Amino acid sequence: MHTMVIAIQGKGSGNSDYDAATLRSRSLAFAPGPNRSWKLISSSINSSIIFMVVFPESEGPDFGAIEGTLSTPKSRKTSTILAMAPLPLGTASHPTDHYNLIALLTPIKLVIVGLKPSPRTWYRRHREGDEKGGRSKFKGVLAWYPSVIPGSNAGAEVTNKKDQVNGSDHPASTMPMLIYSWGDTLFLMRLSEDKVQQQTRNARTGKINSVEVGRVVFEETRQWNVGDNVLALQWLNVNQVLVLTAASLEVHDVRTAKLVEQVPYDAWSLVSPILSHTTNGTVSYSDAVMEIAHSLRIYKGKIFTLGQSEVRVGTLLTWADRILSFVQDGDFLSAIELTRSYYTGECPGNRNSLPESPEQLKVVVGEKMRELMVASARYAFSEERMTDGTHVTRDGRGVDRTLLFEGLVKTCARACSTLDDYDFLFEELFQFYDDNGIARIFLLQLEPFVLDSVIRHVPPWITQRLIALHDNDGHPELVERVIWHIDPECLDVNQVIKLCQRHALYDALIYIFTRAVKDFKSPVVELLGLVRKVQQYRRSRRERSSPDAYVGDENIEHVVLNAYKIYPYLANTLTGLSYPSAESLPEDEAFQAKDAVYTFLFLGRSSVWPLGEGGKLILTADEDNGVEPTYPYTRLLLRFDPEAFLHTLDLAFEDAYLNDETRGVSRLVIVKILLDILSSPDLSPAEATFVNIFIARNVPKYPQFIQIPPSALHSILINLAEDPDPETREDRQLAAEYLLSTYNPHESDRIVAIFERAGFYRILRSWYYHERKWAPLLLTYLDDSNLPVAELFRCIDDALESARSANKGSLSRDLEATFVNSLPSLLNSNIVDAAALVDKHFPSLHDRAVQELGRHSERDQHAYLRFLLGSPPRGEEDGYISFRKGGPSPYVPPPLRLAFISLQCQFEPTAVIPTLRYLPPDFLDADDVAAICEEHSSFDAVIWVLGHAGKPLAALSKAEGFSNVLSARLAEMLVGPVAEDRGLINDTLSKIDAMGRNAVGVCLEHSQATSNVEVPLEDMWYQLLRSQIDTVQRVASCCLSLEDKGIDGTGHDEQKGLQQQSLSALRLLVQETFASLMTISSAKAVSLPRLFKRLLTATSANSVSKPTLYAEFRMLFTGMLEAYRSDGDMLIITKHLVDDSVFAAIQELAQERIRGWAPSQGKCGGCGEAFVKKKQSNDQDISAGAAVIVSRTGAIYHSKCLPSESS
Repeated sequence: MHTMVIAIQGKGSGNSDYDAATLRSRSLAFAPGPNRSWKLISSSINSSIIFMVVFPESEGPDFGAIEGTLSTPKSRKTSTILAMAPLPLGTASHPTDHYNLIALLTPIKLVIVGLKPSPRTWYRRHREGDEKGGRSKFKGVLAWYPSVIPGSNAGAEVTNKKDQVNGSDHPASTMPMLIYSWGDTLFLMRLSEDKVQQQTRNARTGKINSVEVGRVVFEETRQWNVGDNVLALQWLNVNQVLVLTAASLEVHDVRTAKLVEQVPYDAWSLVSPILSHTTNGTVSYSDAVMEIAHSLRIYKGKIFTLGQSEVRVGTLLTWADRILSFVQDGDFLSAIELTRSYYTGECPGNRNSLPESPEQLKVVVGEKMRELMVASARYAFSEERMTDGTHVTRDGRGVDRTLLFEGLVKTCARACSTLDDYDFLFEELFQFYDDNGIARIFLLQLEPFVLDSVIRHVPPWITQRLIALHDNDGHPELVERVIWHIDPECLDVNQVIKLCQRHALYDALIYIFTRAVKDFKSPVVELLGLVRKVQQYRRSRRERSSPDAYVGDENIEHVVLNAYKIYPYLANTLTGLSYPSAESLPEDEAFQAKDAVYTFLFLGRSSVWPLGEGGKLILTADEDNGVEPTYPYTRLLLRFDPEAFLHTLDLAFEDAYLNDETRGVSRLVIVKILLDILSSPDLSPAEATFVNIFIARNVPKYPQFIQIPPSALHSILINLAEDPDPETREDRQLAAEYLLSTYNPHESDRIVAIFERAGFYRILRSWYYHERKWAPLLLTYLDDSNLPVAELFRCIDDALESARSANKGSLSRDLEATFVNSLPSLLNSNIVDAAALVDKHFPSLHDRAVQELGRHSERDQHAYLRFLLGSPPRGEEDGYISFRKGGPSPYVPPPLRLAFISLQCQFEPTAVIPTLRYLPPDFLDADDVAAICEEHSSFDAVIWVLGHAGKPLAALSKAEGFSNVLSARLAEMLVGPVAEDRGLINDTLSKIDAMGRNAVGVCLEHSQATSNVEVPLEDMWYQLLRSQIDTVQRVASCCLSLEDKGIDGTGHDEQKGLQQQSLSALRLLVQETFASLMTISSAKAVSLPRLFKRLLTATSANSVSKPTLYAEFRMLFTGMLEAYRSDGDMLIITKHLVDDSVFAAIQELAQERIRGWAPSQGKCGGCGEAFVKKKQSNDQDISAGAAVIVSRTGAIYHSKCLPSESS
């Protein structure tokens, strides 16, 4: 049995079983009682009444192993009781009240027990993990909120029980709630009761009865984090809880789990009931000082805190309190702004005492906002404000309330916009400003709201004052801006029209006519007057002979800009859009606008406007008394800017209004009017061209609506082609293509001739291609100057391919003749593309093409042949070079091949050998190539050619001769002026080095066993080494002769350094040659001692002193030995590395082989059957899946054949 003793504070005798002096007043604790029972006692030192509760063993509250909680407080355990509270009774009864629920919170679980009708545990929730260790684990508080009857402003959840379903008269009550915390996390739980039917048997009668039994239902609704450990927790009202952390006092809304209010608060200033326990060491100071849950209480909405030296009482400010605080300080504007934020729901903080319903909230807050605005206006304009000193300036000017009056207008404007009620703003507030003579302030502060489209409906009497204000200030542009952003019905039309006409505000004038008066003709009339004025000005300038400035030059530019507004206005109106905003007009209004504009614009005579008395005839003639033509307004717009006017008609033609041909104006009617105007001599050629383009493009676009005679279409086509203006050629050609899509002209030969003169190459190409006229088609590409070069060659190639396909694989003679005549033009456009085109289609013309290029420069010839015969690029630096894919062209004749080698030697000498290597062996004659290369001093190429032609001795002889020439030249330069010959010296060294390396390559190639040419190897290597050593000796002797002269100075030092650098390069070449000699596989055919003796003998015969000779040989042999020593070191290192790797691999293999017990034979020792079949692979077992046993003696058995003594 578990026994719980609850101590209830009251009068009576004391209880001597517990030392109540160790506990503080009103604190609770558990203490062990007799028979391992637990007693829950109060900390009151007064007498207590003990209430005993006995729990059955099976249903006792599970607090864990909490024995010794009070006896060993220094080591806090997970069974420590952090908080305990019973569910209190609320203002409304709730079914859960009958269970006497008590919540107990420990660091690891929450337990809720009920004392009635019989003690039992109703709920148990374990803490999910302990993500926070340390002291946060022992921070936990809880608080109940009972069932109450919510007021009209409450919005908590209500019960949904049977008494509500049955229509009980009792008002709905809220559900009891429990909020508790572990660390910094809050958990919210709601309680309810659920009735279930339970079958019970009467023990005396045995009858089964159905009994309704209640069950407490716990609903975990939400949890959220507050950022710091929760030290105290109290319910503020049904929707809000007060949370105390170490640094702040916070209010959280349980419905949204969000922070509502937060103020800094030092929790250390509160009283801890167990702080005295730190004196005897039972509780640590850090734990005791923060046990302050009992120092925070809430009673009737007021917050009480028990500090160490004082008791504080506070309350949560409501929305009315906040507003009232601003009013008391005289800050009405901030009060209105705060009220507006409550109205829009943007205000942070709590909304206590405000209705939950948005509609009711707006009613309550809106009424308060109106009251504040009225009070603010009266207070701002009161007599006391002039003398109370609140707006006295610092400079002694007196009272300046400009900022107040400006802010009052802006604040009230925002408030009225939010309320969508402007009566106070425009009636009462404006009257205050007007009566006090400061209406200007009101108007200037109201204007930004109008421009931002926040307020669009302004009474006319205020609009008049605002427009007049800017007019008097001389800012007509501000007037136009205001007109655009205000509702037209709020404007004084007469005032605005006169002002716009006076200041030439035509955008605003059009807006007034179309939006306020719904008059769409008057803007056309106004703008046509400007167009006529510009035309008259242009005529006067043309007729005037004097170059003096015209009287209207300084103003005509502004008139022209306004006159051009007629075209966007017509485009918007005829497409159903407003001007200038381009917003869609209502359907009936758009129809009215189109009908009015079309009727006026395409009228056959001049008309009077406005209609009725006082109307004037709208004239278009340049002269004042001139004759008015037919369709005067259409002609005037065509003459003013035909391109802009016809573009406007293009847009109008796309509108569905013109689909109905029963109306007075349709697409066909407009086209006929344009044809009528086109037949008159009044239009200039440019204007006529634009009209022809417009008709040609729209006839095929709307064939079901526009049907005109073929003769008219033919005339339009001829006029488009015969216009000589090159600037409109592309537009005319495009229009002709449109027209030809629906019209097939006669006199095709005449049309073709006209198109050729007009330069309509795109149309001609289409015709020639379909008629298979390949030569004229080729000329259309060549004559078209607007065709890009890349597109030109691609199109010609396609045309030639099509011609070849149509002519059974061959090209006609006339096409070839045309191509020959066009060859200079093609070469001038792009040499490489022309070479590819000639090689693909007319390879016999290579000679002619190269001859044609020879008239200009040899570099062009080189580029032509480089594409046909050159090798691919060798690296990124040559990536821009084009080359023929598929190898060199076989169609290039032999003379051009040799010419290419000659040009290559001139312009790309370093690429001669790669080119020769790229060309096939039988592509060139070796002797001719060698002669050409020798002529251009490409010595290395000569040696390479002769060597690959099977003439190694001839190649080495050439190398020796070239070495003599180059070494003599190098020696002369080394003893001459260094500054002038440094580049030549480096170039000569490069040639000697390249020549020597190619000679070494020839020797190596013929020293191989696979060489087909039999030559004496020793003689070959001897000749090469002798020539190289002679080169070194020749240069060295010249350098020594210079040293003997004893010349000193900076120039001599530089020259000496260059000499040493040159000699080092030559000696290195000899050493590399010796190294190459040692690498040949047939080295036995060369006797090194005999070779060295021959070299010494041959060198001694030269006019070189023996000391110099021996010094040079000593340097050569020393360098060779150093190279051999380095190679030997590398071989030794490589051997050690290989030995280590091989040893490790062999060692691993040996270890793997000796692992386990190896069988002595491959068959079973019992049955004698072989484990592996001979006919099958060695990896296949006969008895797959059968167990095999190998003994340590080497015997192997099947598991079934194993002898019993072995097992």
